[in-house]
Amino acid sequence: MQTPEDILQSYWGFSSFKPAQKQIINHVLTGNNCLALLPTGGGKSICFQVPALIKEGICIVISPLIALMQDQVQNLNSKGIKSLMLKSGTSYKDLDTLLDNCIYGNYKFLYLSPERLQQDLVQERIAKMNVNLIAVDEAHCISEWGHDFRPSYRRVSILQEIHPNIPVIALTATATQQVQKDILKTLNIDSKNVFKYSFKRNNIQFLVKNEEDKTHQLLTFLKKNTGPSIIYVRNRKATLQLKETLQQNQISADAYHGGLETSKKDQLLENWLKEDFKVMIATTAFGMGIDKENVQNVIHFHLPESLESFFQEAGRAGRNGENATSLLLYNDHDFLLLENQFLKHIPTIKSVKLVYKKLNSYFSIAYGEGEQTEHNFNFIDFCKNYQLPTAITFNSLELLDRVGILKLTKEFSQKTSLQFLISSKQVFYFLERNPQYEQILKTLFRLKGGFFEHKTSFSVEKLSEKSEVSPDIIKSRLEHLAKEKIIDLSIANQDTSLVFLVPREDDITINPISKYIKQQYQLKEEKIKAVTSFVSSNDQCKVIQLLAYFGESELEECGKCSVCLQRKKKQTKRVYNDIYQQILAILNQQDCNLKEIVPQIKAKEEDTIYILRAMLDKKIISISSNNIIKLKK
Repeated sequence: MQTPEDILQSYWGFSSFKPAQKQIINHVLTGNNCLALLPTGGGKSICFQVPALIKEGICIVISPLIALMQDQVQNLNSKGIKSLMLKSGTSYKDLDTLLDNCIYGNYKFLYLSPERLQQDLVQERIAKMNVNLIAVDEAHCISEWGHDFRPSYRRVSILQEIHPNIPVIALTATATQQVQKDILKTLNIDSKNVFKYSFKRNNIQFLVKNEEDKTHQLLTFLKKNTGPSIIYVRNRKATLQLKETLQQNQISADAYHGGLETSKKDQLLENWLKEDFKVMIATTAFGMGIDKENVQNVIHFHLPESLESFFQEAGRAGRNGENATSLLLYNDHDFLLLENQFLKHIPTIKSVKLVYKKLNSYFSIAYGEGEQTEHNFNFIDFCKNYQLPTAITFNSLELLDRVGILKLTKEFSQKTSLQFLISSKQVFYFLERNPQYEQILKTLFRLKGGFFEHKTSFSVEKLSEKSEVSPDIIKSRLEHLAKEKIIDLSIANQDTSLVFLVPREDDITINPISKYIKQQYQLKEEKIKAVTSFVSSNDQCKVIQLLAYFGESELEECGKCSVCLQRKKKQTKRVYNDIYQQILAILNQQDCNLKEIVPQIKAKEEDTIYILRAMLDKKIISISSNNIIKLKK
């Protein structure tokens, strides 16, 4: 059997592991569960990829973001390691084939999101797989105390029910003590099996600067530090404004935000990776899973929502081990903006009650009814219908999902419905004149009935499969029929369904979770206070502040953060002032030559000479042709 070192050398070309990797790998190979806490760039993926390659079978990897999964799957396949991911939008037929490949096709890695894992078909097929390891990446998403909590992550333990004897490894680069406890409890990992390597990144300099004119400071910094950079901003508008400002100042930059088409995002990422432009200005949607090792600067132009987010984003700098900089710019106005942006969107008891009541009205659910009923859900339409603010409404829905009152489910297929507005006789007359519609409509009638009586839903993917016409052509033809008033058509623009898990009882339903709602608000408030405290505090090394937040102790000052540099500056100023006073005292007594005065000063010789030169430049002293130093009167 190959050793971990053999695998590392063979596929990654490295002869030795980074700190803690070997220990974690050996632990997993003995069949034990564990939680691995490693810094960003610490090689977390190798901790599950190496043991999975040694053992026979397939490794199931739960990961939160498509970009993260795509990047790892692409890298593995480029090394000749058979890997695949389950994407959203995959048809049932293709999903069926992909899962069969995992059972019979000798694949080593299957990547999927926690939402995808909830599908019955996926669970049924995973049960038939020869699973050798379960890896839960970005495991902090499990915890409601974490900064990226995903309710679906709480349910990944279903894998342990399907394969109870298979080891689980949870991995994260940002977890407080409370988050760690939550991960251990959810995944049934013994606290003795926590492998923690300091989150400290020695090659990153953390600078926090209070600047009234942040834009000027940003431009000054980027002109001096010209390497690949990421600038994080609060919203889409800010990405576009900064892009224009940087380009006007001859700094190559572009903007990345959630409103861009996927193809545009992919093109931007590719161009930045190739360094067609150096500076990516982005919302927090950018970065996770981006494998660019030579990022020199990560700049936060606005205050982050939590120290976890800040530390994770800053950690994208210097992954190649070279010196890098994290720069956080702020002014007093930013503190108010931070509270307005994040605290105002946290659900309150009042907002949750309102959203829950309107949700029941939206689906016409009577009091005492609705338990276990499933509905297609158009979130935007719901908000518009009741004039609800989208941010706090979405957060309220997520909270209701979290506590088990309802379930938001990604369906991964569009549900389309239609009803004919003309008779069946008129439809067949229409088909005689328009044969291009015949294959689609006749297949539709064979699949399902009821289209003339009422609006009936059907699967575009299934219709495409049976008619052998592409989904895009089907949608185009149906939209034309709707325009001609032949059908009443609804094509769902969302892939979400909503299940009510309990009967509607309005306040009686919400009151038991009131304490939890308050707790969530307090948690967010604490995270914002931690950010403001970190930014404002200039009494302690910034690295010590960050690592202490994550539970680390016995820490040494970094010597190069904004606090340490300022302290050194103050210390140097005191030393120089002391030398200056000593020189004045001596020269007030008598004139001296250089060789006489230097030994009398209690300081380093180079510091004494530096002050003497400064005094000469400022005409405080004079030096004669025979090197006699005198005070000027």
